Amino acid sequence: MKIELPNLEYKYVSENSQECDPQTAFVLTTQNEKYLQNAKDNNAHSIIKVEDIAEHFGVDKIKIIGITGTNGKTTTASALYSFLLDLGYKVAMQGTRGLFMNDEIAEGKTLTTPSVLNTYKHIYQAVMQGCEYFIMEVSSHAIVQKRIEGLNFQLKILTNITQDHLDYHKTLGEYISVKNSFFQDEGMKLINRDEEKAAFNIKNAYSYSIENPSTYRLMAYSLNDASSGIIQHFKEIVPFTASLHGFFNLYNLMAAIAAANLLTGKKLEEIAEVVDNFAGVSGRMEQVCEAPNVIVDFAHTPDGMQQVLNALKEKELLVVFGAGGNRDKSKRPLMGRVAASLAKKTYITSDNPRHEDPSLIIADILEGIDDRTNVTVELNRRKAIEMALDDQEGEEVVVILGKGDEVHQIIYDEKFPFDDREVVRELLNI
Repeated sequence: MKIELPNLEYKYVSENSQECDPQTAFVLTTQNEKYLQNAKDNNAHSIIKVEDIAEHFGVDKIKIIGITGTNGKTTTASALYSFLLDLGYKVAMQGTRGLFMNDEIAEGKTLTTPSVLNTYKHIYQAVMQGCEYFIMEVSSHAIVQKRIEGLNFQLKILTNITQDHLDYHKTLGEYISVKNSFFQDEGMKLINRDEEKAAFNIKNAYSYSIENPSTYRLMAYSLNDASSGIIQHFKEIVPFTASLHGFFNLYNLMAAIAAANLLTGKKLEEIAEVVDNFAGVSGRMEQVCEAPNVIVDFAHTPDGMQQVLNALKEKELLVVFGAGGNRDKSKRPLMGRVAASLAKKTYITSDNPRHEDPSLIIADILEGIDDRTNVTVELNRRKAIEMALDDQEGEEVVVILGKGDEVHQIIYDEKFPFDDREVVRELLNI
């Protein structure tokens, strides 16, 4: 991707050494430094660092908010985006769902955190659209690979830390260390005080919680017919209502409310008034059908699954799920154990197998399940969903986990159209 920058000695910049030429400067990053010689061989105009051109992208003209954590990044980012828009600010948001600016979709789905230059390009677009805030999800991969080089964050937010991406980080200890490394500077940060694994620089640190003392504390809550709560922030005690379901979403809402307060300085009472306008994120605890009751969620970690299923624990659950191929294998039996312990019936199927044999992935999941009496294995995901819908009776809830609002199934390197929600609608003729 070449980006044209005006009024410089070179015409373009690029992270791709193959795109370099006498008019194009090579932007050297941690990710592409091994291609430096290739850039020189292609007669790159010059070699520059991303910090050298940061001002040309306007990164100093917008307040950047970075959100990291195993679960809840997307919902917290989307809630904060919604709150700030409703409070009258111009805002952009970059993350798993794509790039959004001022309530419009600017770009489709991408990596949770794109490459350095892509993020800079998005920031430039946001500045051109008059945005005051740029909210971005920050993955653990992006922290290690320094895909956030040169960015000064107005606020950093930690949602939680549970097991994920051990295929990349190798150990849980390393994964925890990477997440916490994001919070070691003296900038403003907002930490989930109920997350025992959080370690951070206490300077300019604020916190939110439900159980432990914190800057923003949820004093009381109800989960009947969505959710409501009462937040205490020093002497301010403010109630709110929200249309989101699940105990775990109270944390996401608390993070977004606290962040809006820290960023804008507006009273909590004013922020609380716009909370109920946020309808949630597509593919996150999304009710596809009311009768039969079918819920689709993106949960793809043991903790994520447990949070979703616990949110529905008053019901009898028929759970359909699999695990991604070429990803952390150690979480698979844990996912199996969670599903089998909380579901009336479990249907284990394919997720995105990628280059792995789906039957071997399922074998890994089954290792975590001792009693397989109520477990059905069906490799074909559509067929597994159909079986759960056929078996559903009365008030039972069919819960389909792992893919959320994804619209493809990845087999080897190919993407095949597959949307859990559309499959349900087709099978139920709705």
